Amino acid sequence: MRTLSKLSRAAWTVRYLKARQIAGQVRHRVVHSFERYGNANGECVEIYPGCAWPNGVRFLAPGAQNNRADAIRQDTLEFLSAQVTVGFPPRWNCPELPKLWQYNLHYFEWLWALDYEDGKAVVLDWIRNHLLAKGAVGWESYPISLRLMNWGAVFWGRFRERTEADEPFLGMLWGSICRQAEWLVRHLETHLLGNHYLENGAALAVVGSCFFGEQARGWFGKGCGILRDQITEQILPDGMHFELSPMYHCRAIYVLAMLAATNNNRLRDLAEGPLSRMIKTLDHVCHPDGGIALLNDSAFRICNEPDELRSYGRHLFKGCPDGATLGRGCFALEWAGYYGWRDSDGTYVIADFGKSGPDHVLGHAHADIFSFELSVKGRRVIVDSGVYDYEPSSTRSYCRSTAAHNTVEIENQDQSEMWAAFRVARRGNPNDLRWEARENGFELSAWHDGYRRLPGNPVHSRIMCWDAIGCLRIIDQVSARRSVQAVSRLHLHPSCSIAAISPTKIQVARDDSVCTIESMTPLAIHESLYCPEFGVQQVNRCICAATHGAKTETRFSIHCPHG
Repeated sequence: MRTLSKLSRAAWTVRYLKARQIAGQVRHRVVHSFERYGNANGECVEIYPGCAWPNGVRFLAPGAQNNRADAIRQDTLEFLSAQVTVGFPPRWNCPELPKLWQYNLHYFEWLWALDYEDGKAVVLDWIRNHLLAKGAVGWESYPISLRLMNWGAVFWGRFRERTEADEPFLGMLWGSICRQAEWLVRHLETHLLGNHYLENGAALAVVGSCFFGEQARGWFGKGCGILRDQITEQILPDGMHFELSPMYHCRAIYVLAMLAATNNNRLRDLAEGPLSRMIKTLDHVCHPDGGIALLNDSAFRICNEPDELRSYGRHLFKGCPDGATLGRGCFALEWAGYYGWRDSDGTYVIADFGKSGPDHVLGHAHADIFSFELSVKGRRVIVDSGVYDYEPSSTRSYCRSTAAHNTVEIENQDQSEMWAAFRVARRGNPNDLRWEARENGFELSAWHDGYRRLPGNPVHSRIMCWDAIGCLRIIDQVSARRSVQAVSRLHLHPSCSIAAISPTKIQVARDDSVCTIESMTPLAIHESLYCPEFGVQQVNRCICAATHGAKTETRFSIHCPHG
């Protein structure tokens, strides 16, 4: 029976994949397993052909830049909140560490912290000691993509004069970039698509635009072809990245900005319009504290800060939004399914009433239909549980689960069948969405079919109303053909303190702001888990309202200090 269940789950997962993904999976899992790595390094066909970028290109350092030069030289690197002694230059094979930590090592984003000589030393060590071989993490296509962009931007952007005057190093560096780019062309991540494939295309376009010569023209053409298709598909008309993660949205903004920063006219034309839309949309998925909402796979201290991205966008294109026009009122990202309200006093609510993401790319989705986040007076009060890791762990399962979000869980099951670290089988979708924006608030409603796979075919519908007096009202209705258990949850920021006034009334305080939460249903308070950064777990509190029956209703009124 268990085997049948696993087969059914796998079948539901595969049915949503695109034909090119299935072909890519076959190539990735079968054909590439027979590759002869001993002959795969190849030779660089051309000698160094010269740099095609104009002098003075200015690239923004990627990511949060959590590593400093002195710590790196003292043998320590920090990724995902984990500091590890790896030597200097680092040891490149760390199989005992999580895969994502190893990936970050091979991205070389930390290269930006080093001066020329130290940067040169670590790159030469990588070239000599991390050879192409089966299982070599640094030769997987995603790390190659990020590394190519970082090496190119550092050595032909920041240190171009010194690099081109250093002939022995220049020859080694060009030869390695050439081999990596050729390997990437033959190992594009069509089995995954999504943000991975966008990075593949961007890497080839960036290094292709960097150099003269026939090979570089080939990389550039291939990269531009990928980017034309993927930018159109992945950047929604409302400006949100289609995987619906504010964190990956920030990364996509950075990638488009890097394309534009090359000053290649073709890449600037590809990037300008989408970049402007994405920066405008970024404003709507950020809290008043300036940080992103932690929807789907999102965490702090991974990507560049929103303010930094806005500023860099204005440096590249004068017409890019600056965020200064944000004011009181509603917003609706209808393609993403994100709706909300922002007030001038620092009150902010964002609700997720959209699909989990593109059906063929749900690796970074959570089972969070109708979840929301709330800030009051500039401080987060009701929060998403975040993301702790990308390993197939119990914590990963929890962070993706419905129980980790501010919505209704039925029969202890997730709205969508989340499995492994990135898989989704049967998934729920919202229906009959209605959005009414008002001068002093909004009303939002829909129902979803995620639980219809359960006995009794339960359906969850939610109505959310925000009004001028600072009250968020939530009505949850569950209907089924049999009695079912349902739990509606509100996860609080760890800095919140709570006091029960009565079985149906609770006060929540953060700093000098106090919210009152009222319900028709008796409320319970449980411990929960908040993971605002990779590798960080904080205990927080969760307010729960449980019901049992074939037709049940739960109502929350969250009264926020106003004015």
